[in-house]
Amino acid sequence: MTFDEVSALARDDVAAVDRLITSSLETDVLLVSQVAEYIVRSGGKRLRPLIVLLAARALGYDGEQHVRAAAIIEFIHTATLLHDDVVDSSSRRRGRDSANAVFGNQASVLVGDFLYSRSFQMMVDIGSMRVMQILADATNTIAAGEVMQLMNVHDPDTTEDNYRQVIYRKTARLFEAGGQIAAVLADSDESTEKAFIQYGRQLGTAFQLVDDALDFDASPEELGKNLGDDLAEGKPTLPLIYAMSKAEDSERKLLREAIREGGINRLEEIQQIIESTGALQYTAARAQEAADQAIDAISSVPDSDYKQALIAIADFAVQRRS
Repeated sequence: MTFDEVSALARDDVAAVDRLITSSLETDVLLVSQVAEYIVRSGGKRLRPLIVLLAARALGYDGEQHVRAAAIIEFIHTATLLHDDVVDSSSRRRGRDSANAVFGNQASVLVGDFLYSRSFQMMVDIGSMRVMQILADATNTIAAGEVMQLMNVHDPDTTEDNYRQVIYRKTARLFEAGGQIAAVLADSDESTEKAFIQYGRQLGTAFQLVDDALDFDASPEELGKNLGDDLAEGKPTLPLIYAMSKAEDSERKLLREAIREGGINRLEEIQQIIESTGALQYTAARAQEAADQAIDAISSVPDSDYKQALIAIADFAVQRRS
């Protein structure tokens, strides 16, 4: 199943999410609407809400609250993007100027806060304490992950374990929440709920691993942001961590200095070291392992087009170039 086929399968639900997002962005404060709409409408595959929609349908859910849950997930994700770009001083997002570059840092932070608070208003409308708890916990974990990443910035001694803790909290946790909420809405048993927690967690892990590899192995046009942005910000991602463990002493020194200084002046040399040490292949292999685990997690779910779509998304996560 191609990604276009996946999108077609969920077309009606996605359209319902889009309508809800549009209505939920309505406010009498013009700048809030402008900034929020700018980033919400800026493209992207919207995998996080799509997981909620497909997982709920795969579990036989025939209500409408999965649409609200999917919109909430998208709002939380969008709020983190607004805040991330300010923290990282990013100028590009999804192939165009980031919101902070267009509207300024203050507006981006405050509109991110608006989206967080709007998402919590929408949680109340679902009327499920379980769903509220999952989303509240996930939001708190994401915030803690941002702080953990900040602690690792410019630290060349960051371990793979520390890195994995950050990507779980920053990225995989929201994927995980989406899968779990779908199971809760469908009144699934405990084993099924755990299966979709695992699916979301491993899918999110695979997605972030590929994202970090693409920072050294894609064109800016494909990536939608500047190549080497993670390195410029001094983030020790897995390709760098692995390359340092395999590089020659002189190469290791260069990588450590680049992380400490947060510069891309010698990006081509760094890319060559990453390539020669097999760091991209190692990262891709870890991503494939995670995707395989995501697929395996839902093996006991009855077969359907929706289950096949969830499998296709796991495949897409490791095959994508943007």
